[in-house]
Amino acid sequence: MTRIRISSGSRFEEEIGYSRAVIDGDHVWVSGTTGYDYAAMTIAEDVVAQARQTFENIAAALAQAGCSLDDVVRVLFIVPRREDWEPCWPVVKQYLGRAKPASTLIHAGLQTDAMRIEIEVTARRPA
Repeated sequence: MTRIRISSGSRFEEEIGYSRAVIDGDHVWVSGTTGYDYAAMTIAEDVVAQARQTFENIAAALAQAGCSLDDVVRVLFIVPRREDWEPCWPVVKQYLGRAKPASTLIHAGLQTDAMRIEIEVTARRPA
């Protein structure tokens, strides 16, 4: 199988030079994704709304790769504000509760102050 690159249509991918996701064999790597609504290029102020939009963005990339959030085996969360993490727990459970992937949380700054969560996942394509 050849390497396949997936784009979300975000201007950032073209300007910076990366793909939303890359398929290589049975694995799908989804880049760190934030809560931007890429169609409107807007981002909500609320971290919970951003988390939901982030998972929707990731789910769209995974669907293009022939898999779903249930196929996620690894997830990395980056949250600048410690107090923002716990309100996101129900959203994480809603989207990853069946997959229950290995998980890491990092507190670090993001590209802009408007971004309050970034999520990166690795998935394995179903047989």
